[in-house]
Amino acid sequence: MSKLNRSTLSSLDSAVKVPGYDLAAVRGGIAHIGVGAFHRAHQAVYVDRLLNQGLAMDWGIVGIGLLPPDAAMRDALRDQDYLYTVLVKHADGSLEPHVVGSIIDYLFAPDDPEAVLSALTDPAIRIVSLTITEGGYHVDQSTGELDLDDALRADLVPGAVPATAFGFIVEALARRRAADIAPFTAMSCDNIQGNGPLARHVITDFARLRDPELGAWIEANVAFPNSMVDRITPVTTDADRALLTVEFDLEDRWPVVCEPYLQWVLEDEFCTGRPPFELAGVQVVDEVAPYELMKLRLLNAGHQALGYLGYLAGYRYAHEAAQDPLFAEFLLGYMEQEATPSLDPVPGVDLAAYRAQLIERFANPYVADTLARLCTDSSDRIPKFLVPVIQYQLAHGGPVHRSALVVASWARYAEGVDEQGQPIDVVDQRRAAVQARAQHNLDEPLLFLADESLFGALREDASFTALYTAALGELHTHGARATLEQWPPADLD
Repeated sequence: MSKLNRSTLSSLDSAVKVPGYDLAAVRGGIAHIGVGAFHRAHQAVYVDRLLNQGLAMDWGIVGIGLLPPDAAMRDALRDQDYLYTVLVKHADGSLEPHVVGSIIDYLFAPDDPEAVLSALTDPAIRIVSLTITEGGYHVDQSTGELDLDDALRADLVPGAVPATAFGFIVEALARRRAADIAPFTAMSCDNIQGNGPLARHVITDFARLRDPELGAWIEANVAFPNSMVDRITPVTTDADRALLTVEFDLEDRWPVVCEPYLQWVLEDEFCTGRPPFELAGVQVVDEVAPYELMKLRLLNAGHQALGYLGYLAGYRYAHEAAQDPLFAEFLLGYMEQEATPSLDPVPGVDLAAYRAQLIERFANPYVADTLARLCTDSSDRIPKFLVPVIQYQLAHGGPVHRSALVVASWARYAEGVDEQGQPIDVVDQRRAAVQARAQHNLDEPLLFLADESLFGALREDASFTALYTAALGELHTHGARATLEQWPPADLD
């Protein structure tokens, strides 16, 4: 068995694709904060593609971890000379492993914060990219403004050693400005609508709190390209590690498992150059918003449409629910009849084909994406993915009965007990408040809709609440499957 590192690349199974470029010749041009499964299956793969074409040799990635759990990624990557395996699982059961070499270093900030700042200040680093999850942007969900929590306040103390992503970014930009070094582009790759404008807003606001002139300089000189990213990347399991060993005689401490589908739509806004991403398959465009809404309202909201109902019905994996004709028909009906009418035209995209492809992707049994993952942090997801669809349809007289059932299924899921009486581990930043309201689903069903920061004014819309309360009642009385079989009732259709 071969342990993955530079010295073993030439002896790996011939089925494993390995870097076709000189790893020692790659130089850092991108620093990435938040090296997790998605980054390694997405952005790092695109850079690896360029390197395999003999391009972008000065655009290697320096990974940066800020949080204590990131020490595990530090150790895994260092032990393997920063190499790792991407294992693509196709729907027919075939496997496609390839070793990625685009990450050339990994800095763990708690070990040496000054080393991180030195890297971010290096003129060679021209892009600082981010996958820090939505919660990492410190935004107040009700106002959209910067939420100045204790961690950010600590980073604003004069002379403080940074601890947050914003603290490191702003300190590095301050040092670059003082040394007359061109600023880097701050490129969010998080699954957030308007991730570029959001990053600009919160980072410049944070910088202004530290120094108004610095904030103004950042806003005027730093680029924050918007982007849409897509690839289903479930959590790596011990079974995945064992699969690599059994099938390919390869030992990898932390491989990445993903589906074949890969998409990145990126706004062409960079202040200090960029790799030729378009040559690696990135859609470099002037306007990302249409693609972004397509993904959020079809794929992401589609996950919510499948997740709660599937879980309540007894399924535990996305493919189990997506392969069930009853659930697939409901999901397709939501996408066709409710989500698609709310979209702007999407250049170059056949939406009917995209919808069909989504069903196929969700049904891939080898990806083994859990419904529990799809149901995580619903209070972040539903307001952004589904509520805008409902609001659009209500304003234009369109149908919302499927969306109403999805919201009701979240409320039922949030009660924390499934239809077999087994506990549900509700994972949500607002768990306490959400579950407290869900406990009153039977005696005060509209209470779940009371938080306007989540649902806007939906609680006041009689046409929506009639559908919602009926759906909630059906879920309690008959269960998810029986509700889907006859939804909506004739008197509400």
